[in-house]
Amino acid sequence: MRLLLDMNLTPRWVPYLEAAGFEALHWSKVGRRNAPDEEIMDYAARLGLAVLTHDLDLSAILAATKGKKPIVVQVRAQNISPETIGTHIVAALRHTGTELADRALLTIDPDRTRIRLLPLQPAS
Repeated sequence: MRLLLDMNLTPRWVPYLEAAGFEALHWSKVGRRNAPDEEIMDYAARLGLAVLTHDLDLSAILAATKGKKPIVVQVRAQNISPETIGTHIVAALRHTGTELADRALLTIDPDRTRIRLLPLQPAS
C-alpha cells in the first residue's frame, strides 16, 4: 500500500511505515504546508495513494464526492505518535489491505477499526 501522510501527522511516520513494508510520503515533501484539503486529496487520487490523516474533514470530502477521491485512513486517537499507536495502525492496514484496494474509509482508534467501502452510504 502506498500512503500519503497529511500535515497533521509527524514525518516520523514515514520511516516507521516503511520499516513495516509500506510506501510512505509526507505531504511536506511534495506540497505546500498550508494547502487546502482538496489539493491533498486530488494529489493522492492522481498518484493512487491512500491518505493517512488525523483530520476529520477528509472523510467529509470523501463522503461529499461519493467516494471519487482516494482512500482515507483516519486516525482517531489522542496520542497519534508512531511510538504510541503505530503497531495498531500497521496491523489495521495489513488486515484491511484487500478491502482498501477497492476504495474505502478506514477509521482506526485504539479500541477498534472500522471500514466503510465506497461510495459512502448513510447508515440505515
